[in-house]
Amino acid sequence: MKERPYQQNREDMKELLLQYQNFRSGKKFSFIDEESFERIIDYFDENDDLAAAMEAADFAAAQFPYSATLLIKKADLLIATRCYRESLSVLAKAELLDANDINIYILKTDAYLALDNQDKAAALLEEAVLVFDGEEKIELLFELADVYDDYEEFDKVFNCLKLILEQDPINEEALYKICFWTDYTGRNEESIRLHKNIIDQYPYSQLAWFNLGAAYQGLKLFEKSIDAYQYAIAIDEKFDYAYRNLGDAYLRLQRYKDAIEVLQKVLELSMPEEVIYEALGHCYDKLKNYAQARFHYRKASHLNTSDGHLYYKIACTYMSEAHWESAIKNLESALRINKSKPDYHFALAKCFTQQGRTQEAVGHFTQFIRHRPKNTNGWKELVKCLYAGQYYEEALDQVLDAQKHTGYKPIFSYYRSAILFDLGKSKEALLSLELSIQKSPSLIRQFIELNPSLLKHPAVVEMIVSHKSRTSRKRGH
Repeated sequence: MKERPYQQNREDMKELLLQYQNFRSGKKFSFIDEESFERIIDYFDENDDLAAAMEAADFAAAQFPYSATLLIKKADLLIATRCYRESLSVLAKAELLDANDINIYILKTDAYLALDNQDKAAALLEEAVLVFDGEEKIELLFELADVYDDYEEFDKVFNCLKLILEQDPINEEALYKICFWTDYTGRNEESIRLHKNIIDQYPYSQLAWFNLGAAYQGLKLFEKSIDAYQYAIAIDEKFDYAYRNLGDAYLRLQRYKDAIEVLQKVLELSMPEEVIYEALGHCYDKLKNYAQARFHYRKASHLNTSDGHLYYKIACTYMSEAHWESAIKNLESALRINKSKPDYHFALAKCFTQQGRTQEAVGHFTQFIRHRPKNTNGWKELVKCLYAGQYYEEALDQVLDAQKHTGYKPIFSYYRSAILFDLGKSKEALLSLELSIQKSPSLIRQFIELNPSLLKHPAVVEMIVSHKSRTSRKRGH
C-alpha cells in the first residue's frame, strides 16, 4: 500500500531536518540544495521558531550568496523580528540579483511602513506599478491602496481600486472594496460610469449590479437603485446585502409594504440582526400596524438590551393608541438605560399630561428643556401643562423664561395674554393680545386652543373680529 502524501511529506521533512542538524553541527557533511534550505526556513517559520528560521536563513545565504529567493526569505524574517533597516539592506542586495521579484517591493513597503515612512512606501509602489503587468500589477495596486488608506489619502484608494477593475473587471476583492470607498469619498457618478462599463462586458456580475445600485442610492436616485438591486437579486437570489439595500431604498421612498417583504427575505438569508428588526418595526409603525411594530421592536431589543431607543419606539406605538400606562412603563425602561436622552423625558411628560399628573409632567418637561433650552416646543408644552393644571403664576414665570431662551417667539405673548386673563388682569391681557395679533395674527388659533372659553370674553371676540375686518379691507384695496 502506498503511503499517504501527507505522511510521506512528514517523513521527507524529518529526514531533511536531520540532514540539516548534521550540517549545523559539522558531524557529517551533507550537501543541502537551495530548494531544501527554503523548505527548512519555511518549516521553522510556520512553527513560530523565528530564531531557528533566521539561523537557517544565514546558513543558506552563506551557501548560496547569489540567491535572491533566499535573501528575500531572510528579509521577511528580519521584518518579523522588527529589524527593518537590516531588512532593507538585504532587500537591496536581492534587488541587484533579481529586480523582477514582486516580493522585494512588497517587503520593502512593509519595512518603510514599519519605519513610519509612508511617502517612501507609496513612491516605491507607484514606481513598481509601472513596471509590472497582469496579476502582479494588481497585487501591487492592492498594496498601494492599503498604503494610501494608512495615511488617509482616500481618493487615491478609490483610484487604485478603479485601476484594478479596469484591468480585471470582475475582481471580487476590488468590487467589494470599491463599494465602501465610493460611499466614503462620494464619487458616485464615477462609480456609476465604471460599473456600467463592467456590466456591458459582464452582464451577470451581481457585484457590479449591486455597486451600481449603491452608487445610485448615494445620489438619492432610489428608483434607479431599486432596478439595479433587482438585477443583482435576479442573478443571485441569496444575495442578502442586495435585499438589505433594496429594503432601505423602499424605506426612503416610503414604500413600506415593499420594504417589509424584502426585509423579511433578509431575515431568511442571514442571522437575526437588531437593525433589520428595527427597520421592520418602523415600516409597520408607519402603516399604523402598532402591534406588529411593537413585536419587531421587541425582537430588536432582545438582541440589544442596552439600547433605550427601542423601548422609546415601543412607547411611541402605545402613545399612538393612547395606552398611556404601557407607554410610561417602556419610557421608564428607556430612561433606566439612558437618563440623559431629552426625547424620553419629553414623551414621558406628554403621557403624564394625558393622565392629569401635572407635577410629574412638569418635572420631565423641565428635564427636556434643561437639555434643549432653545427648543420652542418644549417650552410650549411646559406652559400648556402648567396652564391646564391651573398653576397660573408658575406658567407666567415660565413664559418669561421661554421668551428669553427662544428669542421672544410670538406664541409666548399669546400664552402670556391667556394666563393674565385667568389671573384676572384683563387690561394687561388685552394689551398683550393686541400686540400679539399685530406681530403674528396667524397664531390666534393656538391662543384659542389653549383656552376656548376665552371666546366668551366680549373684548377678545371684538379684538379678533376687528383684526379680521381690517385685514379684509386691506385685501379689498
